[in-house]
Amino acid sequence: MAKAKKDIKKVVLAYSGGLDTSIIIPWLKENYNNCEVIAVSADVGQGTELDGLEEKAIKTGASKLIVLDLKKTFVEDYIFPTVQAGAVYENRYLLGTSFARPIIGKELARIALEEGADAICHGATGKGNDQVRFELAIKAYAPDMAIIAPWREWTIKSRDEEIDYAEAHNIPLKINRETNYSKDKNLWH
Repeated sequence: MAKAKKDIKKVVLAYSGGLDTSIIIPWLKENYNNCEVIAVSADVGQGTELDGLEEKAIKTGASKLIVLDLKKTFVEDYIFPTVQAGAVYENRYLLGTSFARPIIGKELARIALEEGADAICHGATGKGNDQVRFELAIKAYAPDMAIIAPWREWTIKSRDEEIDYAEAHNIPLKINRETNYSKDKNLWH
């Protein structure tokens, strides 16, 4: 659903605390009339990657961080059926990223509706399948919710430019220019 930027007052952000989502918080505030940003982290088994997220989210401009413990549901409703189906990509890849996205999208929609948000935002890159995975789940559970995908809007074109943005906005990062790749850890992957 198209919604004018000026009409978006509250956004729920899929937040991992990684490079993309760390710069999205101030970017949303700059580009969407200083909207409220509620960061949401879905715990699907990242372990220590969730440490310090609340402080970081708030420090970079979020009004709060909601951490959802989805481990049991992820295992029972997503991992077990995947194992039963023998779903392994090219006999090597366990699909942990691809089937974690729908459960996250579903919960983002739930939280956005509960919080009275105007939009949901994700940090999936413009070239990735994760945009489709997040957005189809969101549309299934909140069909009228606006979706913000910064990679389709902003002028940033690379991870180096994201790091430049983070440095210019004093956003702490757990990576540097030499280790600027992303990881996607969860119980299965």
